[in-house]
Amino acid sequence: MMTQETFGIGAFRSRQQVMRFDSSLRRAGIHAQVISTPRDVSVGCGLSVRFDLKDSQQVLDVYQRTRPGNLIGFYQVVREGNGRPLITPL
Repeated sequence: MMTQETFGIGAFRSRQQVMRFDSSLRRAGIHAQVISTPRDVSVGCGLSVRFDLKDSQQVLDVYQRTRPGNLIGFYQVVREGNGRPLITPL
């Protein structure tokens, strides 16, 4: 049986900005996790902030308030089994 996983990521050019944004999300009560950026997005530092898609609007609101800088973009990631993930801009 093929498992599917769907989540959002915020990709940045700087590890410092990833850590800062992760902290801002956690302070706002949003579950977040620092992960390796999927290859299809990795023009940045190699790390992204992962979040649940149901929290997308709150994540964007925190970004608007904090403006951590060096943002590459926000994306939806759909991963099926071990195949290459489908990545689309949010």
